[in-house]
Amino acid sequence: MPVDAHITDPALAAVLETSKAAREQALALIDLVIQEKTAAGGEQLPVEAHAAISRQQKLLNTNLAHLRGLHRAAHFRARETKGQTAEARHEVDVLHLQLQNLYYEQRHLEGEIENCESFNHKYQELPLIPVEEFLSFHPELADADENALMVARINHERIEREALEQQRLELQKRKQKLIADNKKRRDDLASLDRDLEKFIDVGNPR
Repeated sequence: MPVDAHITDPALAAVLETSKAAREQALALIDLVIQEKTAAGGEQLPVEAHAAISRQQKLLNTNLAHLRGLHRAAHFRARETKGQTAEARHEVDVLHLQLQNLYYEQRHLEGEIENCESFNHKYQELPLIPVEEFLSFHPELADADENALMVARINHERIEREALEQQRLELQKRKQKLIADNKKRRDDLASLDRDLEKFIDVGNPR
């Protein structure tokens, strides 16, 4: 495949086309000089031959000047493209660094989530009632998510324990009252026994 087939930029295609034309013009000029010198047979070239060679040289110089202009413009465009490429590469490097930072943050967060999920929370050790039994008391929570359901079960356990603690305190008070009443009755009975003994002693003098 010829090199020209890989050139798609119009400016570079124009450079190649002008370069090809200048080359053909230079070859034509060389052929003309050789032809005229051969025809002159070593003698001085006639005026018409000089005029023809001069015209070909002017055409060649015109093509070369045009080619230099195109080459200069292509050089400037290449320099500009190089600068744009460097800027784009810098932007890509910045974006790549940001992406790496995001990957690092993602891995860190995934690690934190895994640590949180594997953490041995105290609430997991609570002797909660089974889920089925809890839902039988609160059917409105049947569609709740796992977290909301756990919070509700813990609150239920707290309420039940507070109620049981209240009952325990009330029973403790009743127990203390009964102990006090029993002590008072024992004291009364002991006092009665002493009075009875005194009475018996008085009724049976020795």
